[in-house]
Order: sequence, then structure tokens, then C-alpha cells
Amino acid sequence: MTSRLQSFEAEALTEEENLAGLAALNRALIGKAEAIDSPRRLVLDMDCTEVPVYGAQERSTYNGHFECSCYHPLLLFNREDDCLAAKLRPGNVSSAESWEELLPQEIERQQGRGNEVVFRAAAAFAKPELYEALEERQVKYVIRLPANDILERNVGELLKRPVGRPSYRPVVRYKSFLYQAGSWKRARRVVAKVEFHFGELFPRVGFIVTNLGGSTRTVVRFYNKRGTAEQSIKEGKQAAAMTRLSCHRFRANEVRLWPSVLAYNLGNLWRRLALPRAIGNWSLTSLRQRLVKTGGRLVKHARYYWLLLAESHLTRRLFAGMLRKIAAMQILAG
Repeated sequence: MTSRLQSFEAEALTEEENLAGLAALNRALIGKAEAIDSPRRLVLDMDCTEVPVYGAQERSTYNGHFECSCYHPLLLFNREDDCLAAKLRPGNVSSAESWEELLPQEIERQQGRGNEVVFRAAAAFAKPELYEALEERQVKYVIRLPANDILERNVGELLKRPVGRPSYRPVVRYKSFLYQAGSWKRARRVVAKVEFHFGELFPRVGFIVTNLGGSTRTVVRFYNKRGTAEQSIKEGKQAAAMTRLSCHRFRANEVRLWPSVLAYNLGNLWRRLALPRAIGNWSLTSLRQRLVKTGGRLVKHARYYWLLLAESHLTRRLFAGMLRKIAAMQILAG
């Protein structure tokens, strides 16, 4: 059975139309969830990660930042932690490489549904061509900006340590100003945050380029929420085996990535749409270990798979709540 599955992955699914079909299947799955529960203001988070390899996999390369031989996939999430798109890349490409293959299509899809789109990303995505593409599509964005001497001179008055005894609590200062880098066609708003921490000699300084309005605190607070994308990637690795890319051929590993993304999304949709609110904040690893793996048995019949779970008060109450939510979603979808 295992050899047949591996042959299916290595031969049938690696064909171009089938690989595209896996991406379309993932998008159709998210589309079903959006029809039930979709905000009018969509937040997109783009991030990348490393997938270490331990052989001579095609197009795997040593990455000096991660200090290992790896692949370097690019992932796009929404605020509900659904993985909207993914692309497997060689290990030595820059973090923002191929953003134009994932981001514009999702923006156009959401704007076609009448949704407002906001984009967040780390400093690796601070590229003028990305800003311009977002501005052309009237998309708001907050992107971390690498520090330089000119930016730090703009916040020179904030870098002076507060007078008096050092505070045990961090002292935080903000500033907003216009800035135009040499590669930019026009000036853009930059929000700076300077933090003084007890026991540290130098302040922590961060810059964000944005076209959002609002106060400096609001912009920084909104940007900081992009940490959920990093947590989603961690869950995908731990609960959905996104790191198991052990095929020799690069195309075969592209195929292997997509079932992991689908498995992650199924788990995330289960968590946020079907589970009772009382345990809706469980991690995917906890759901797998406590509800499926512990006391559970998968039985295969001719046409169906049955998941048999050990009876307990938690299991009975949990699945009763899940069935009620699923029935309600079927009514909404109908």
C-alpha cells in the first residue's frame, strides 16, 4: 500500500495539471469556509520557513541564515490562520522571492468579492516593487523596515535614555515621519518604536513602513499580530508534517507539500468552525493527541473509514457540540 502511494505521488500527482489541481483544491476548501465565516476586512500575512533536508534532494541548498541544507517554502495566511497559498522554493533564495506568484492573485480574488485587504510582512518583504504593487491595487500594508543611519537620525531625540532611575517596566516611545529611500519613487509614512528595557545598555529600535492611518501605537499593535503566522507555520510543522519532504525530485516534494497544507487547513477549520468555543484555542497538536490519537482507532471498510473513539465525558460532550455546529453550518451553506 505504501509503495503504491509513493508511486502515485511520484508519477501521477507530479504532472502539471494535477499539481495545479492540489492548489485549486486547497483554495476551494478555504472558499467553503469563507462562504460561512468571512470578515469584510481581510488581513493577509506572508512568511517563509526552512524545511531541513538530510540527503541530496534536488534543488536543496545550504542556507546561511538557517545554517542548514534546506528548502525555503513561501506561505500566505489570513487572519484566521488558514493557509491560502504555498510555494516550495530552493533553499538559497531570498525570503521574498516569488511573492508576485501568490499575493496578487489572492488580493484580486478577495477584492472581487468586495472585501477590503490589508497586508502584513516582516522586513524581508520591504521591497519598493511590493509597495507599488499594493498601492496600485489600493491595498493597505504594514511592513517591517530594516534600520539604517538615516532612519535612526530621524528618531535621534527618542534614543536618549530617560532621566532618573531606570524603570523596571519598558519605556516605549513612538514617532511617525515621512521617509524616502533612494530606490523609492516617493516618500512614505514610517512609524518608529523605541524601547528601553531595564538592564540593557542600548534601546531596541524598530521601523515600519505603512500607508495605514491611525495613531503610531495602533499601527505597531496591528503589525505585532503578524506573529500568528509564525505560530501557524510551527503548528503546520508539528501537527501536519510540513517538513517531511524526503523525495529526491523537487517536483515530487512540491506535491508532498500540498497534502500537508490541506491537512493543516482541515485541522484549523475543524478548530475554528466545528469545535465548541470552550476549547477553540487548543493547538492542532493537542487536538490530534487528545481527541484523535489517544483512545482512537481507524477502521477501514469497503467504502468508508470509521474513526472509533474511547467513550468519555469530554469526548461525548465535545462531539455533540461539534455535530450541532456542523448542522448549523450546513443550514447556512444551504
